[in-house]
Amino acid sequence: MRFYEKTLPDAEDVVMVQVRQIAEMGAYVKLLEYDGVEGMILLSELSRRRIRSIQKLIRVGRNEVVVVLRVDKDKGYIDLSKRRVSPEDIIRCEERFNKSKAVHSILAHVSGKLNKPLEELYEAISWPLDKKFGHAYDAFKLAVTESETVFTGLELDADVQRELQANIARRMTPQPVKIRADVEVTCYNAAGIDGIKSALQAAEDLQTEEIPIKVKLIAPPLYVLVTNSTDKQGGIDLLKKALTTIDASIKKSGGNLAVKMEPKAVSESEDQELERLLQRVEKENEQVAGDDDDSDDEE
Repeated sequence: MRFYEKTLPDAEDVVMVQVRQIAEMGAYVKLLEYDGVEGMILLSELSRRRIRSIQKLIRVGRNEVVVVLRVDKDKGYIDLSKRRVSPEDIIRCEERFNKSKAVHSILAHVSGKLNKPLEELYEAISWPLDKKFGHAYDAFKLAVTESETVFTGLELDADVQRELQANIARRMTPQPVKIRADVEVTCYNAAGIDGIKSALQAAEDLQTEEIPIKVKLIAPPLYVLVTNSTDKQGGIDLLKKALTTIDASIKKSGGNLAVKMEPKAVSESEDQELERLLQRVEKENEQVAGDDDDSDDEE
């Protein structure tokens, strides 16, 4: 299935291809955005440098960003160039290709669920939205909150629109990201405990409705600052501000802050590792408390 309304690219378009075969004249590829139609990267268009080994430049099965040199629609020839692609071309092409794959995945799901021809969905949904919003992906993102704005004017069956919106909501609604920072907070003077509590509370007081902040004790003097937010960068920035606030507050009390891990988005495995650590510490604390009770009884 081609991703776009036009059946073939135009000269000077930048496209994503997959290498199928390497020959003496160059590399045969398929255009991934145009239903796998075949094209060729000529040997002279593989690199600006002298070619010592084609295999070091290009490999079968790998995706490449190339620019279209010529399109002979009658004979079906598409000549391509890898050496004329700029770094900016690569970034733009990869972004567009990833967007197109996401749109294709949603439409393919709707097609399979409702037994509707995929091309029919492209004609009714994706290609009109490409014209209106620049790319259907951007329209789908907007549809999460403004579906009426996006789908007004499209002639869609009620079941198609319902299934489409359900898929868009499931796949494109921003998911919360867990962001964490690890710190050591110490203060060894007489007011040390109160100074630490005050500094950590000042950090939590910076939280907003969109970006809550929670400080958890692992084991003195190690603490973690955690937030869950759909705004990843906003969460990182707020935790950085929280660290600055802790540092200023604890220094006024004669203490010190040591950042063990700068604020960053953590993976599920890292999060689970932290939870296991917290549970282990809690269990150890319970055992210590139990030991104290036993010793009191013996006395």
